[in-house]
Amino acid sequence: MNRPLRLAVNGATGRMGRALLDLLHDDARFEVVAAITAPGVPCLGEPAWHDRNTPCFSADWPREPLDAVIDFSGPEGLASALDYCTEHGVALVSGTTGVGDALATRLAQAASQTPLMHASNFSLGVAVLTRLLRQAAAALPAWDLEIVEAHHNRKTDAPSGTALSLGEAAAAARGTSLARDGVTGTREGARRAGSIGFAVVRGGDIVGEHTALLVGAGERVELGHRATDRSIFARGAIEAAHWLHGQPPGAYDLEAMLASRLGT
Repeated sequence: MNRPLRLAVNGATGRMGRALLDLLHDDARFEVVAAITAPGVPCLGEPAWHDRNTPCFSADWPREPLDAVIDFSGPEGLASALDYCTEHGVALVSGTTGVGDALATRLAQAASQTPLMHASNFSLGVAVLTRLLRQAAAALPAWDLEIVEAHHNRKTDAPSGTALSLGEAAAAARGTSLARDGVTGTREGARRAGSIGFAVVRGGDIVGEHTALLVGAGERVELGHRATDRSIFARGAIEAAHWLHGQPPGAYDLEAMLASRLGT
């Protein structure tokens, strides 16, 4: 496609929405035609950028055709985006969290109608880490695995969703499932060989760090990722939207995008 992709940002006034708009401002691959936000937001009707002609923040979906939607809103906003994208066959990239069972079912159903990528973490580095960890865990099935994660002192959930996803990926690679008991790292008695544990650090303004320690007798393998700027999540979502447009209907993840780039 020679022309820029016509894109809408849903949840445009949120922290991630603002980060997306900042990055898209100078990205020639895209034309932002809509900046969608919730009804009643004070900046409705104001331009998304003030230095050139752009669409205004709006609670209404555009009538003109779109190529993709990036959604970082909330459950209600995601439901609205699903309605729009399935009706018009528009690719949807969503990082909205707090999705309940009913909305998760809708996401699964929508994948039969349009290309869709829903993830809690759009870091390309974490996607690479997950891929490498899956291979290492399968190659070293009897080694202990400890996933250490660190975040800022305002984060309330522990372990992080990304840490749990890493543990689940490693467990699946070993043909097992992740046992959720003791996931904060507390244990009684000796460690069971080949088990997966978690350790949590909370402090200061740490953006996000994840390290997977595979420990055997006399040696260990460390795989890690450190985020220093929250814009990485917006960058990953933008790359996903560019790749997802033109894919057939289905549910995709960042690893699928990486695999296509690697030809695997």
